[in-house]
Parts: sequence; structure tokens; C-alpha cells
Amino acid sequence: MSFKPRFDHFNPFDGNEFRTRADVDAGLKSLIDPLEVFRSPGGARVRLDSAGAHFDIAAADVEGFSRPLWGLAPAQVGGSTWIDWEPIARGLANATDPRHPEFWGFPPSDYDQRLVEMAAIGLALRLVPEKIWDPLTPAQKDNLVHYLKVAREFEHADNNWKFFRLMVDLGLKSVGAKFDAAPGLKYRDELEGFYLADGWYRDGQPRHLDHYIPFAFHFYGLLLAKLDDKTEFTERYRERARLFTKDMARWYADDGGCLAFGRSMTYRFANAGFWGALALADEEVLPWGELKGYFLRHLRWWKKQPFASRDGTMAVGYGYPNLLMSENYNSGVSPYWALKAFLPLALPESHPFWQAEEIAAPVHDKPTVQKHPGFVIANPPGDVIALSSGQQNQTMRFGAEKYAKFAYSARYAYSVESDERKFFEGVYDSSIGFSDDNKHGRTRETNEEALIADGTLYARWRPFADVLVESWTYWDGPFQVRVHRIDTPRALHSIEGGFAVARPEPFDATVEDSPTQALIETASDLSAILDLGSSVPRDGLTHKAPPNTNLIAPKTMVPQLRVELPAGQHILACAVIAQADRAFVRQALKTPPAKPDLATLEKLVRERGVQVSAMTGRADR
Repeated sequence: MSFKPRFDHFNPFDGNEFRTRADVDAGLKSLIDPLEVFRSPGGARVRLDSAGAHFDIAAADVEGFSRPLWGLAPAQVGGSTWIDWEPIARGLANATDPRHPEFWGFPPSDYDQRLVEMAAIGLALRLVPEKIWDPLTPAQKDNLVHYLKVAREFEHADNNWKFFRLMVDLGLKSVGAKFDAAPGLKYRDELEGFYLADGWYRDGQPRHLDHYIPFAFHFYGLLLAKLDDKTEFTERYRERARLFTKDMARWYADDGGCLAFGRSMTYRFANAGFWGALALADEEVLPWGELKGYFLRHLRWWKKQPFASRDGTMAVGYGYPNLLMSENYNSGVSPYWALKAFLPLALPESHPFWQAEEIAAPVHDKPTVQKHPGFVIANPPGDVIALSSGQQNQTMRFGAEKYAKFAYSARYAYSVESDERKFFEGVYDSSIGFSDDNKHGRTRETNEEALIADGTLYARWRPFADVLVESWTYWDGPFQVRVHRIDTPRALHSIEGGFAVARPEPFDATVEDSPTQALIETASDLSAILDLGSSVPRDGLTHKAPPNTNLIAPKTMVPQLRVELPAGQHILACAVIAQADRAFVRQALKTPPAKPDLATLEKLVRERGVQVSAMTGRADR
């Protein structure tokens, strides 16, 4: 095992400059090498720990076997020479042999996790049959084909999962297996129903518009466009990816960080697979140097995060190991879906993607409106911040925190709450929370209406059935401005927060709290929230958040505004700012935004507002 952790930084990428194909190849190897000691004797299973997911342990072991193939198969095609395929081929033979102790078991029902993991095997059969197909005996080949054919007959979830059957079909075709193509063609047609417009899909129901659009819908679509038979569908996949690229580029900061938003953040750099898929499909929608820049900067950003365990394996979490933020479908090996990022290794060193000179990220002076996900995105130095409204998710753990905050960031990510019974200890970063018993907190979970008018977002929502909140959010220079009109029949406590920033150890920070402002300044960040003339005066408090609530920093502080609201109608308004350039923020605080004009905001939304596509599941033109 080559991984040698620093005392203070557990990251297999340490020392990797991520400038060349060789660097990226070495990055993949640094993630794969620690896994091999956890492979079962028969090669069919990889298990890292005893933590559970909602599916059975055998399915989790299939994840451990299959997910590394997202990186290994492309790397082999592109000329990587370090991969040992013998245990993988042997494991695949044993995994699909019902008589072998390491048999995976046939999927027991529709929507089984095994169906997900067959996609990588389909891709590997298509890309490297000489490594995982040719070494098998005729009987082993029959077992493998039979297993895949059984799996593809089960119903897949009504979302991006439908691509998995198409990926299996791709592999079966490549080895000359006979199968009924009709189920795959049916899913191909049904996937069209998820398309909105402008390159955007929705991922099933609820109507997620998150990282699954680049690293699932477009990733698989571009793979099929490159590797499958050319059809009207594969040409659509190409065109939609081209349309999507401009919006996706704004999700990236100039330092390579990507917007933290939504579920499955433990897949970390999987979203970089979008840039690799464009390159593999020879879609030079941006100059090769720009595509290469987005890709490599993102990997360099991740080399700064201590995301690994002490043995070099990837842990569940985001910036650091953290089970609190995980999904119920995250097993110990789930994070290896991140290896989708290594798709461009399929390209040889001579390809223009690798030969091009890396181009720096463009400077964006103005926010961009993305009406389909409900974002207004700004790209300050070292960050990307999306004002957000219109997405919601009540099926995922911490769905409110992952989808319904008012802002999301690459640099500051977002936080989840750790104890629903301790309202006054809550983080409430980029959100507003209410409590009617001084114990339980409620934030925005769903929207009754979500509109976007030019660069202003509007939402009507209820933290309690009898409490109505209307919220407006917009950019004013470097500040995000929020306005809330609250109608409550009873007294409520309220906490509204800005961005949470890392709490230094030993503590060396400036904290400034007043009746109208809360601010924390560390050696690397300044985060502040200012009241803008609310109808009820609010007190500023820089709050020490509970540990392990933020996705990037395990210990944080968050500036908050707190107030007790009597029964009646209230207008609360604030401005939020956070950046690494502390001098810039100090200067900006000298001229904060003006008090919002609610009548003007209401008129703007009434006259120019259109529905956020994520709310309706269709594009409102």
C-alpha cells in the first residue's frame, strides 16, 4: 500500500500536481491501491467497514467490486499499465456462479441495489472485454450473461436508474450475447420524459435538479453517444450536453471547488466525470484547454480536503469522514462512484484534451439565472454561491438542509442539523428557523409556490401549518439579500444564519456581535449577517455550531440573527456576505445594501415571475 498519511491530512492525492494524464492516472492508482487488501479471497467482494445501508450486505459488497471499474476500465483503454485484472476477472466469474460461496445472489426484487452496480460491469465489458471476458471459460461466460440478463429484467427506479439497463445492454452487445432489446428500448423512450429544456433533466420524483444531472444523465448519455450505435437518441444526448455545459461551468469556482448542493455529496468528485464525458465523446463545446481546466482544477481542489480514512480508503462524508450527512443508501464503499471522474483516462496522451494548455477559469462579473434548478449564481473569487428556491426533498435524510436552504456554496458548503430537540444550538446556516416550544426547530422544507423574476427568487412556504412565510432573495453587489414576510397566529422564536466558517484551533478569530449584526473573521475567511431594518429588532450572535454538522469543516462558527416574534405579521430582512478576501468584505460592510422595498419586489415577481422548473417538473417558457 503506497498511501502514507500526513499527521494532519488524510488524502491519497497528497503530492499530486494534477497537471497531466500521468498525474490523473497516478491519482486513480492512489485510490485503488488501498482497496485491494479488502478484496475477498474469491475476488468477488470488497468490504471496507461494518456500517449499514438500507440494502443487504451482499449488495454493498457488489458496490465495492463494481464501482472501481468506472475508473479502471477507461484507464486501461487509455494505456494505463499498472492495473491487475486477474482478481477482477476471477471475482466476476465467482460472483455470478450460484455454486460459489461469494455468489452475489440474484436481485431479490425490483429496485434492488445490484441493478445499479451492473452499469459499471456493462461499461467494462464494452471497453475491456480482453480483461474481464476473454479470460473466462465458456461456462463462466454463460453465468455472467445469465446474471446480467436476469438483472436487466427487474424494474429499475423511475429516474436516472433507467440508464443502467442501457449500460448493461451495451456490454451484452459488445460480447455478442443474445437478449431481448425491447426492455432497454422502453427505458430509452421513458428517459425522454425527464427532459425539461436547455440541457436540463429532472431526476424522477421528487423533481431533483442536482449533481445527478451532470454525473448521471449527461454522463451516461455521452457514453452511449460515443460507444453505442448512432441513433436519433444518441444525437440528442450530445446536443443536450452541449446546451448544459454553459450552466454547469458556473457551478465551479475559479479554484476548482464545485457547488455543494443536494444529496449524495459523498460521491465527491464524480461530477468531474461530466468534463471527461464531453472529452471522450469529442464534444469540444468549450476549447479543450477550458474543459481540461475545469477537470484538473477540481481534482486539485480535492487534494486539499482530508477525505480519506487513515488507511487511504475513501470514507463516507464529503470534505472529511462524516456519517451524519450520509444517505440511507450509503455503504462503506459507496463513495467510489467518485471514480467516474477518471473517465478521460480512456483518452490517450496524444488526444487534444491532454495536449491542450490548461486555460484559467473565466471571470464572471454578473450573476447568472438558472431557472430550471431555481438558482441565481454568483462566482466571487474562490467560491461559487447559488441563491436557491424551488427545490425540495422530503424523502432523503436532511432533505430540507440539502435542498431548501436559501444559498449554497462551494467554499462553505452547507450544514445539517444534529439534534432536532435543541433549537438554540442549531446551525441554520443560509436558512431561517422557527420554534414554538423553544425546543424543536422548523425550517423551509417544501414550497407552495416558487417563482423567479429576472434575478429575484420568491417562495411561499409554511414552517407550521398555521404560519405563512413569503421569502424574496436576490444579489445586491457582493451581498445576498433575504426578505421574509411572516404571518403567525402565535409567538415564535426565530434564528437566521449566514455562512458557517471553519473554527480555528487554537481559537484565533475576531467576533463582532451587536443588536443588528454578527460577524466572524478568521485568518482565512470573513462571514457576516446584517439586519436591514426588520420590523422587529434582531440581535446578532456568532454561534459555535455543533461539531460535524458542516460538510467541509468539522468545527464551525456561524453568524446569526435571533429574535422572539409576537403573534402577527412581521417583515425580516438581512444581508449576508462571506469571502476569503477579508479586506474586501470589510470594505463592502461600510456600504451595505439599502433596506429592501417590499412593494417593488412584489410587483417584480407579480409581473415577471415564472415558475421554477424544479417545482413543476416541466419547463415554463
